[in-house]
Amino acid sequence: MAADYDEVKPDVAESRNASIEALKEANSPDARSVVLELDETDTVDGVELPGADLSGEELIIQVIPQAPDEFTCYSCFLVRHNSQIARTKDGHNYCIDCEA
Repeated sequence: MAADYDEVKPDVAESRNASIEALKEANSPDARSVVLELDETDTVDGVELPGADLSGEELIIQVIPQAPDEFTCYSCFLVRHNSQIARTKDGHNYCIDCEA
């Protein structure tokens, strides 16, 4: 008698059906309830809304000057290490990423 090797074994088929039934019976949240919960938490104090008046806020940033072994790419304007200079044209340096 020829054996059908593509046929699913009975114990595998039973466990597959059991896991599908377990997923169907699980108490998963409804998609609408999740959206409602997210909408309710969006208005919590401390969240900045678009168009909010931020004129009283002060932003403190420490600016680090460009090092002697760095250059600013004339194409992407990012500060890079001198080892990433791909070419120099008209006194302007271009990085490897912009030349790729």
